[in-house]
Amino acid sequence: MKYALLINERVGAYEQLSADQRATVTAEYVELVQDERVLGSEQLQPATTATTLRVQDGEVLLTDGPFAETKEIFGGYYILDAHDLDEALAFAARMPAARFGGSIEVRPVVER
Repeated sequence: MKYALLINERVGAYEQLSADQRATVTAEYVELVQDERVLGSEQLQPATTATTLRVQDGEVLLTDGPFAETKEIFGGYYILDAHDLDEALAFAARMPAARFGGSIEVRPVVER
């Protein structure tokens, strides 16, 4: 079964880290993406680069940046081929964002 692991990082979580600590966190993500069960993974640009689109009464409305103020921002994702939810959760628990005040949403992918 395929699972999407959506990484939600706590805003500013890595700002207090030294360059060596940041390199260690990056190395952890690189190690995870090299797991043979990972089918794809991408890191997103900062939320400030986002454009939010909505359609209201047939009119397209654009907002620069994220629409809502939140304590967490969507930072990236992994697509994981796991035997079951428990295996996907064990993989997600290894992600640094979970240790730094963020969360990992694990959601089954609709397979066609």
